[in-house]
Amino acid sequence: MIGRLEHLARRGLFLFDPEVAHGLSIKALKSGLVPSCAAPADPRLGQTVAGLVFPNPVGMAAGYDKNAEVPEALLKIGFGFTEIGTVTPRPQPGNAKPRLFRLVEDEAVINRLGFNNEGHGAALARLKACSREALIGVNIGANKDSADRIADYVTGIHTFHSVARYFTANISSPNTPGLRDLQARESLSALLSAVLAARDDEARKSGRKVPVFLKIAPDLTEEGMDDIAAEVLAHGLDGLIVSNTTLSREGLRDRRQADEAGGLSGKPLFEKSTVVLARMRRRVGPHLPIIGVGGVCSAETAAEKIRAGADLVQLYSCMVYEGPGLPGRIVRGLSALCEREKLASIRDIRDSRLDYWSGRNV
Repeated sequence: MIGRLEHLARRGLFLFDPEVAHGLSIKALKSGLVPSCAAPADPRLGQTVAGLVFPNPVGMAAGYDKNAEVPEALLKIGFGFTEIGTVTPRPQPGNAKPRLFRLVEDEAVINRLGFNNEGHGAALARLKACSREALIGVNIGANKDSADRIADYVTGIHTFHSVARYFTANISSPNTPGLRDLQARESLSALLSAVLAARDDEARKSGRKVPVFLKIAPDLTEEGMDDIAAEVLAHGLDGLIVSNTTLSREGLRDRRQADEAGGLSGKPLFEKSTVVLARMRRRVGPHLPIIGVGGVCSAETAAEKIRAGADLVQLYSCMVYEGPGLPGRIVRGLSALCEREKLASIRDIRDSRLDYWSGRNV
């Protein structure tokens, strides 16, 4: 349950336009007004994924801290890792406002922000001031008007290699026209080849190999999932993030905002994204790391992502409704689960409901 102070803070923020409220929450984190609510360290929740040591499996997804303003503050409130961005080479304003909508009855959000960000230079300057030990991923994308979108991703690798603990290539946002076309097999092959070649070039120069993840949509066909799995395995990618927002509006109760264009996130995305997660786990096998995203709002939903095949989880939209204490509550809940089920590691439950989730129809 949300604490009284969090509940009052949420009510206050909900008086503002969603994008204004988002900005205020960033300012609160910058100022130190948000108290630390991190859970005690629990070795049962720590694990090594893609060569990185994660203290707990709960991360902040990209989209919240687009410009790398508060990554270390997010780690202090309980996240085991955080992901900044999506950042594009050049600054861009994004789509016209209003472009962010709360569906309160569904505890969901619709956004059509369109990669609004201050560009590589601003994010890089801030990340250079962060501790090298901080587990901060960099989510890279392409400018809307780019003449060569693959080149934009390559530029992102070169720009942030010295400061990123991992990269995410975001080709699944529905809010940049044509971006999801990069999930098609031929385009994806070209993208992965270019991005991994850039990463390997930087690794040769620095002696440090930064993992690269690919973030995919939840609206893929079975053939689309087949193609992505085949290319990911063929190129030796380091991992997948499943999934981005959905274009589906199925089952929503809040019809006032449901017709707004953009990607839907929050609680209604949980089932659809978890099915795609499990089906991708089936396709890529047991060894490729997968981060599960979509509708994570509690320790139980986080655990269910892991049971469906995720190594780690991320959240964002549910914090709009649950407040900044959510990551700490989830981490404490996962510790309690380990205690209750006498688990040596939270990883012991991974894939335990893979059959159930991969067989569900959505």
